[in-house]
Amino acid sequence: MPLSLPSADDWSKRCLNDGEFRLASRHWNGGVRLNIGDKTLELFLSEGAKSATDKNPGGMIEITGSGRVWEKVIAANPERFHNDVMANISQGCGLQRSGDAIVFAQYYAATMRAVELLRPSLAQSEATFETMPHDDRAHGTIDAPIGRYVHLNLDGHDHRIYFEEAGQGIPLLMQHTAGCHSSQWRHLFEFPEITERFRLIAYDLPCHGKSVPPVGVEWWDEQYLLKGAFLRSIPVKLSETLGLIDPVFMGCSVGGLLALDLAHKHSDVFRAVISVEGALKIEGRLTDYGELYHPQVNNEYKARLMDGLMASSSPKPYRKETSFVYACGWPPVFLGDLHYYVEDYDLRQDAAEIDTNAVGVHILSGEYDYSGTSELGKAAHEAIPGSTWQNMKGVGHFPMSENPQAFREYLLPILDRIAS
Repeated sequence: MPLSLPSADDWSKRCLNDGEFRLASRHWNGGVRLNIGDKTLELFLSEGAKSATDKNPGGMIEITGSGRVWEKVIAANPERFHNDVMANISQGCGLQRSGDAIVFAQYYAATMRAVELLRPSLAQSEATFETMPHDDRAHGTIDAPIGRYVHLNLDGHDHRIYFEEAGQGIPLLMQHTAGCHSSQWRHLFEFPEITERFRLIAYDLPCHGKSVPPVGVEWWDEQYLLKGAFLRSIPVKLSETLGLIDPVFMGCSVGGLLALDLAHKHSDVFRAVISVEGALKIEGRLTDYGELYHPQVNNEYKARLMDGLMASSSPKPYRKETSFVYACGWPPVFLGDLHYYVEDYDLRQDAAEIDTNAVGVHILSGEYDYSGTSELGKAAHEAIPGSTWQNMKGVGHFPMSENPQAFREYLLPILDRIAS
């Protein structure tokens, strides 16, 4: 069956009539060219408006693949690693890109939106969304978490750390992903079946969210790099300072790696760890991610990349909220956090040393995550005797914020086990 594509004119109209595309393509002198098997769709732009000719070949972004690959990419509900162009390319699933790397970063949000606009019934699928009950409350309602600051001496300097908490019972520290902050966990605070048994504490790492940089450090004078010893000290000292007894630690992405790191090095502090999108090693080099902190690329690139790490079936408002938080971060912080993620952290030789009789280890992997993949999560589980692992279907790298309803169903059995 031949691949069904709109005409180039119809496709360009979809793009230019779409508010999300128009915002993402502002000031673009160039355009996008999609080579779909033996067919080509192209849209030329001048200052973000349609141009009849290619006025700036150096500003063109070109994506190429076979008809069979594109059929998966533009499906109404794309399968794993075909939901996003970068996911497809990074996993070697058949697409290729060409064009200037900086232009690609500047206008990837527009390019990916142009691809999404080839998918059928897009408007209908994006409108199908059930709001979480705590996001549809009466005027004046106050949500559960209470926010405060605590002073921690970290690496010889006073750090004013922001944290939010709600609930009672077993302490559960929650660490956000790279370049982000604790708002990613906001939905869990509103689940009484969790807060009736667990005291949830979500904190912002230094230089993230409301944890502003320490006054006693000239942080503006050097490159920010997150290192393992410093990172591990934060939940340990926070636990000690707050007087937590046998707490649980849960982290996602960078926090997911940290969870396993803590299980290995601080089993005397935590009764259990929950590693969301965890692995023993994430391959890569910091130099691979230079566009994440480049003077010609803004935070919109980070936001769109994160969208691609999520399942396209996750509710769009929650996916966009997750991306929004990334766009709000201090520009150097995401890249600096990746120093721990891809260079500092490596537990491959040490995983078998983790004693799950001393600290429970639970690993959750999102099906659509192309960074901390399900395969990496499963490999970590197989290397840690006594650990548990679950592949979370239909979610990606940020399950707690992109699809909180689905995440709750995977998390509750783990919490039941810890509580019992």
